[in-house]
Amino acid sequence: MPEPLPDPHKRPRQARSVATFEAILEAAARILESLGFARFNTNDVAELAGVSIGSLYQYFPSKNALIVELIRRERTKLSNRIVEAIQQHDASDLKEKLKLVIHAAVQHQLSRPQLARTLEFASELIGRDIEESELQDELETIVSDLFVRSGISHAQTAAQDVIALSKGMINAAGIAGESDLNDLQQRVEKAVFGYLDLT
Repeated sequence: MPEPLPDPHKRPRQARSVATFEAILEAAARILESLGFARFNTNDVAELAGVSIGSLYQYFPSKNALIVELIRRERTKLSNRIVEAIQQHDASDLKEKLKLVIHAAVQHQLSRPQLARTLEFASELIGRDIEESELQDELETIVSDLFVRSGISHAQTAAQDVIALSKGMINAAGIAGESDLNDLQQRVEKAVFGYLDLT
C-alpha cells in the first residue's frame, strides 16, 4: 500500500522564506544532477544555496525530505504542463491534443534529463507513495475524459495503456541519455497513434 510522503518541517509563507526554500531546492537539484543520488548530502546543498545547515534543517529534516520535495515539485510541473496543454487548445482535435500532451511530457523529461533520471531512481528507493498514485489517477482521468469526448471506446483502459506506453518510452529514453526531443516525440506519437488507430 502506498505511504504518505514526509513533509518539510515547515512551508514558508513570507517572501524571504519562500526564496530560501526555493534556493535550497534548486541547489539540491543541481547537486543531484552533478553528483548523483549516492553522493548527495545536505552540507553540499546548504553551501551551494548559501544558507547554514541549521537553516536547511528548519525546512527539511533529512536529505530524503529534500528529495521528496523535489519529486513533488517535478510531478506538479509535469501535471500542470499536461493540464495546460489540454485546456489551452480546447478546439483542437484529439491528435493535436495528444501531440501537445506528449510534447509536454517529453520536454519535461529532457529539459533536465540528469535530474529526471536521478529522481526516478530515488523515487524507486523511497517507494511508491500516495501522491504518485493520486497523480496517476489524475492523469488517467484527464486523458480518459479526453478520449470519451473524442469517441474512443474503452476510454479508461485506453487512457491507462497510453499513459503506461508513453511513460515507459519517455523514461527509457531518459535513462539511455537521449537528448533529441523531436525524435523521441515522433516515436511516442507513432506508438500512441498506432495503439489508438489514429491515422
